[in-house]
Amino acid sequence: MRILLTNDDGVTSVGLLTLAEVLSERHDVLVVAPESEQSATGHAITVRMPIWVKRVKVFEHIPVYATTGTPADCVKLGVEVIGEKNIDLVISGINFGYNLGTDIVYSGTVSGAIEGALLGIPSLALSAPAVEDFDYKRAARFTMDFVEEFDFSILERFTALSLNFPAGEIRGWKAARQSARRYADRFEARVDPMGNTYYWMYGDVVEDDERADCDYVVVREGYVAVTPITVFMTHERLLEKLREVSENEKDKAPWRSSAQKEGQGSLSDR
Repeated sequence: MRILLTNDDGVTSVGLLTLAEVLSERHDVLVVAPESEQSATGHAITVRMPIWVKRVKVFEHIPVYATTGTPADCVKLGVEVIGEKNIDLVISGINFGYNLGTDIVYSGTVSGAIEGALLGIPSLALSAPAVEDFDYKRAARFTMDFVEEFDFSILERFTALSLNFPAGEIRGWKAARQSARRYADRFEARVDPMGNTYYWMYGDVVEDDERADCDYVVVREGYVAVTPITVFMTHERLLEKLREVSENEKDKAPWRSSAQKEGQGSLSDR
């Protein structure tokens, strides 16, 4: 299997390099990653400036490229240019820090996987707790077993999988829904030496989603939370309600009533 690896922590990240080393034992690995950290860049792409790409010497047997682009840029380049459209699987990570709940919206790591899915390639985003003693090698070996055993044909078009690892022993994996985990933001005002005010953002995690199958609950139980994700954000149930409302309200629209009052009638009457 030819696997493209990327991340948002940068090309020297221990999670990325450990994953590359382990997967290369049985697979053909290509690494294309940002030259510096691109955390919380979401699905940004570079369109108004060039993207520089340079091969860097990290391993003797694994090609590694550093770019000035975002994780999504890296996947585009890795698939379309460097990999010459010969990529079987895209993996983004292993990220230093969870991507649970609303983290998915902001995460460059997750967006790397979504970009792979948009290109029609099975894709994974891998995230770990932000602790210094996390065992990345164990997570990487779990990942190798997972990709070799999982039936990727069940994934629908434009979907990817987001995996979050528990901090300790891995009991296995469970399907998990994206939780309502989010942040209560705070902004600390500071003043620079020139007297200008700037703000430093931080926040407290809000975890009030008590559903047994939500991502952070599954992780706390010692399982890898596997969440199917897609780039499309249409709320299907609400869309149906909106259709009903629009059908019921279409004859009450202010513009229609005004036109009729003025004797203009409808377009079909002309």
